[in-house]
Amino acid sequence: MPVDEDTAALLRRHRRPEPTFVRAVAGSLADARTVREERPGPVSYVPADRQVVSDGDADAVLLTFPSMDTVAGLARPEDGRVVVLARDPDRLRTGWLAEYASAVVAAEADTLPTVERLATLVGPSVEVVRLPVPFTCVDGFGEGYYARPERLLDADVRAADPAWSLVDDLTARRSVAALRSALASGEWDSRYGALRRRPALDGSVVLLRPTP
Repeated sequence: MPVDEDTAALLRRHRRPEPTFVRAVAGSLADARTVREERPGPVSYVPADRQVVSDGDADAVLLTFPSMDTVAGLARPEDGRVVVLARDPDRLRTGWLAEYASAVVAAEADTLPTVERLATLVGPSVEVVRLPVPFTCVDGFGEGYYARPERLLDADVRAADPAWSLVDDLTARRSVAALRSALASGEWDSRYGALRRRPALDGSVVLLRPTP
């Protein structure tokens, strides 16, 4: 869907391919040179050294953070490799943000297909690899700020993450107020401050790829 210039600039600032995820995708694509990507979000994870094709035959199909709408009716191709970069909805629900923005997290998790459903698209033999979210994550989804919670108080940061648009404005404002209060009082740091020193988070991001 086309976006206006202001929205495009917002996404460029806050939603960029996370390099550690790109490297993981590249390795999982193996020797596939042409890739068709299916993605509902603004960020492409096709490695720069691969050719993107929009239709027709491709050596591989990459599903990038797919929603249930993305995979509805989608069958595994008879030929070609399928790789999925996704978020596990069950693990998403257990993160700290669910305590302050429960409706936002629940709404987002409800849009995500289960890992089991995604595995059926990859093939009969599937490896599921958890990808740690780095402290310096440049793709601005919620977990990308696991150690930098103040960033979620920025309206532009939230605007770049579709999860916040899944709830009404009053619910979103209440969630932000709850987080702001927890940060101001020191509650967040008392409970989760150790995350500020953690170089990566074992969160909801997973990579599904076929095994030999």
